[in-house]
Amino acid sequence: MDSEHEPTRVVIVDDDQLVRMALRLLLDGEPDLTVVAEAADGEVALTVVEQQRPDVVLMDVRMPGRDGLSATRELLTRPSPPKVLMLTTFDSDDLVLSALEAGALGFVFKDTPPARIVDAVRTVAEGNPVLSPAATARVIAAATGPRPSKPRREAARARLSTLTERELDTARAIADGLSNPEIAERLHISVATVKAHTGNLFAKLAVENRVQIALVVRDAEN
Repeated sequence: MDSEHEPTRVVIVDDDQLVRMALRLLLDGEPDLTVVAEAADGEVALTVVEQQRPDVVLMDVRMPGRDGLSATRELLTRPSPPKVLMLTTFDSDDLVLSALEAGALGFVFKDTPPARIVDAVRTVAEGNPVLSPAATARVIAAATGPRPSKPRREAARARLSTLTERELDTARAIADGLSNPEIAERLHISVATVKAHTGNLFAKLAVENRVQIALVVRDAEN
């Protein structure tokens, strides 16, 4: 099969066997997706991912043993890590932000309609962030809520101080939710230059995705 048309490889991590079974049936029913393995906790997930090299890990947040947040943090320190989509029944502002700060590219709740879960896996596989409406509301609430602690704010400002003026402008535009073309228009630069600045932001801020850039800007400027 031409690699360009190979299905997206997915690992499902959840301590509930019935949930894993339902997700496998859902995802394997799509021609462009294939579940290559399952794991019941974060520790096993690390081994399975190393063996299978999936494109996407659908990761439960809270599990007995090693939880999804801890496993995600470790996964994303490894070379060529998979994209991580967090899945949970828990409805918590801190949980959403913790997952995003851990490096997850998306966050959806288990009561999300099946079609949207499938779309979320596809979106994350392409490297784009995705949040369920409920999770998005929590991120917005956090961004407009109480100011972060002084040490957190100072740490974020120190990270932003390493940026050039144009990189900082790009980071702020990302935090405003603008797409690359919109950022290019705002800053009067090319889309290619926006992409170059964004790549520099990933490296200098030690982040994995645009959501994490936005969180650093939020912490520094609130």
